[in-house]
Amino acid sequence: MAAAALARRERAVIVAALAGVTALSWLYLVQHARGMGGMQDMAGMSMSAGLMFLMWWVMMVGMMLPSALPMTLTFATVNRRRRERGSAYVPTAVFVCGYLAAWGAFSLSATGAQWALERAALMMPMKHLTSPLLGGLLFVAAGVYQLTPLKHACLHRCRSPLSFVLEHWRDGTGGALRMGAEHGAYCLGCCALLMALLFVGGVMNLLWVAAIAAFVLLEKLLPAGEAVARAAGVLAVGLGVWMIARALG
Repeated sequence: MAAAALARRERAVIVAALAGVTALSWLYLVQHARGMGGMQDMAGMSMSAGLMFLMWWVMMVGMMLPSALPMTLTFATVNRRRRERGSAYVPTAVFVCGYLAAWGAFSLSATGAQWALERAALMMPMKHLTSPLLGGLLFVAAGVYQLTPLKHACLHRCRSPLSFVLEHWRDGTGGALRMGAEHGAYCLGCCALLMALLFVGGVMNLLWVAAIAAFVLLEKLLPAGEAVARAAGVLAVGLGVWMIARALG
């Protein structure tokens, strides 16, 4: 009974911590969007690379941390049981930090891409692409990728927390950090092209950000998540082709 109560308490603490970090991330994004909106009349408005990177990373935390909850809870459960058998204890936060580090690497790439697009006048500063043709190509690319074996191999890993933890388990703090980074890499393989669609709908369009985050959560957690991913891929290709046709017409 005491062990069960301890397990429930640990799960509650983890859920509350991840929910709190997610809420703080979205609060930052809301405040940031309001600040950008207040300066929307400034010509050529942009921001430093450091602030742009911070914006992307906080956005990835807010979007991806909820979908990592099942894997995080599974890691904590296995870790607790190993500790009960005398193995060394590793805080679950170490695993989460490894996961967020992987998305930090993505955020660095996204920052570079946004900087290049803005400099090439293909994107309005902190808004969206100015080229419907490029937007359509991104939708087609994201949609086609949704149908590939690589996408579904990564998605399967994200949807199978216990299998991932047991197959990739590594002892110690460094091992937990690496496990988190590896899980983050699978999530990148699953979702990176979906995140590229933020350039199309607007990086500070919070409704668009929330819609993509909700879709990621659904394809990872729904029993029919893989079918949802394929259906979304077909729809994205169709939308992309329509956008390209309009741009070329």
